[in-house]
Amino acid sequence: MIERLEIARVGRRGDGIAQTPAGALYVPYTLPGETAEVDAWPGHPDRRRLVKIAVASLQRIAAICPHFGTCGGCALQHWARGEYSDWKRGLVVEALAQMGFAAAPELVDPLVDAHGEGRRRAVFHAWRRAGDVLEVGFAALRAHQVVAIDHCPVLAPSLKGAIEAAWAIAEALAAERKPLDLQVTATEAGLDVDLRGSGPLTSARMTELARLAQAHRLARLTRHGEMLAQRAPPTVTMGRARVVLPPGAFLQATAAGEAALAALVLQHCGAAKTVGDLFAGVGPFALRLAERAKVMAADSDEDAVVALRDAAKTPRLKPITAERRDLFARPYLAKELARLDAIVFDPPRQGAQSQARELAVSPVPILVAVSCNPLTFARDARILADGGYRLTRVTPVDQFLYSAHVELVARFEK
Repeated sequence: MIERLEIARVGRRGDGIAQTPAGALYVPYTLPGETAEVDAWPGHPDRRRLVKIAVASLQRIAAICPHFGTCGGCALQHWARGEYSDWKRGLVVEALAQMGFAAAPELVDPLVDAHGEGRRRAVFHAWRRAGDVLEVGFAALRAHQVVAIDHCPVLAPSLKGAIEAAWAIAEALAAERKPLDLQVTATEAGLDVDLRGSGPLTSARMTELARLAQAHRLARLTRHGEMLAQRAPPTVTMGRARVVLPPGAFLQATAAGEAALAALVLQHCGAAKTVGDLFAGVGPFALRLAERAKVMAADSDEDAVVALRDAAKTPRLKPITAERRDLFARPYLAKELARLDAIVFDPPRQGAQSQARELAVSPVPILVAVSCNPLTFARDARILADGGYRLTRVTPVDQFLYSAHVELVARFEK
């Protein structure tokens, strides 16, 4: 049954929110002040499918992609950039305010646009739907289906050929009838592809995949990290260093995003001579910090740590020690950190609660937080503030354009 809803605001996930006597209802692709005609969304009692915009907002603009509204990758192509930027900054302000930071509006800078040329990595999904039709693309919004694509306007030019390669690999494995994920990363040597979900493959199938890697001039093709073909080591440059990426390695979504985050980290660390880099990954911060400071780096991913150690051999860098350490199960104790002048920590979305408790009672003068989740950042910031640290600045960074994701860099002083 079609119903009409008045949209009051946009929520954390980018959905419009309507307040009703039965509670909040969430409607994707709607904006504040709009009247939307909606229908039930089976399996989602607090959500509604958008049927039609009956009264449009003056903030509504034309989407740049024909797949917008079906592909689940972008949530907000329809919102004017100024209001979109204010909303995304507001996600950070709201999260901090909820954790008792009364000065949040003054602490949070304007949003930094770090989309740059676009995203340099993407995960494509492939499976067969009813009718035995192969589809390769991105996941639909909150649905177990794939939206087939032949282009994506938010991908960087360096990912040219990625969609075609993903389709070719999926077609070669179509007879396996298994859902596939293909992580594609743009590197200086070309596209680096890690294939997941295929199950065991025959030698003939492996040979065919190696042939496709050559035909599409992939830098490397791996399967769950297992080498299938390599034309050249897939590298990226971080500061002075060149890093050979492990298969399926984490990398900031855009080159501009990595540069913006790193610039803020360097600025906040100032003249520190010894710096800790926790959750260091392959070293986007450690390798740049090492141009002027000794660095103690740690991460739970052994392959990332090995890649960082190799890159740390770059001439004219100060020493970097890199340790494999699970900072959730075994955080650094305050006494282990006491000799450092500054600490950078960049945890995954769940934040760094255990490590934050130890940081809070450490004597380190400067802490720099990098986060991709304002909610867990605010929680950890509260722990640090209660331990005697003062939050002095927060800069939100937007590298996931049109999505509800926002990164940030924050400085704390003891």
